[in-house]
Amino acid sequence: MRTVGAAGLLMVLAAWPAAAADMPARKPGLWEIKMNFENRNVPGQSIQQCIDAATDQIMQSSASNIGSQSCSKRDVVKSGDTMTIDSVCTVAGKNATSHAVVTGSFDSAYTMTVSSKSDVGPGFSMTIAAKWLGPCQADQKPGDMIMSNGMKMNLRDMADRIGVPGGPGVPGAPPPPR
Repeated sequence: MRTVGAAGLLMVLAAWPAAAADMPARKPGLWEIKMNFENRNVPGQSIQQCIDAATDQIMQSSASNIGSQSCSKRDVVKSGDTMTIDSVCTVAGKNATSHAVVTGSFDSAYTMTVSSKSDVGPGFSMTIAAKWLGPCQADQKPGDMIMSNGMKMNLRDMADRIGVPGGPGVPGAPPPPR
């Protein structure tokens, strides 16, 4: 189960660069994120994230830098509460195209559908439904991710260990408040 959760998280992080640079900040607090994958033998995943402005930015920064990608195309169209993002990027030396549609509010609930194809293998489609649950629980700190199996990891601690741009532990970067 732990492997399936980690695999699901990696798939989300691989798809996120298509849209991360263009996403508005989410409301601080506890978010429930449900991910469903189409045409994959990966069961749907549900996680909770306790975020503040700094950890939301760390997630977007790290997702945008996965695989040292460079994008030859990134078209963003905003209309009301809908954002459509089409991109063509090179990730780890391979071409990848993605189409993402985001609807809703980053203060309460949003849905993102992503379709991605790459030179590496078959493409995939996924839907992410996120809902703001309220303030983080008393035993949670910003950056905590709680997997569906109860495993907890902290994005801020991981960013500190690997030196994510804008994250703590990066030379010259001030540590975010805890």
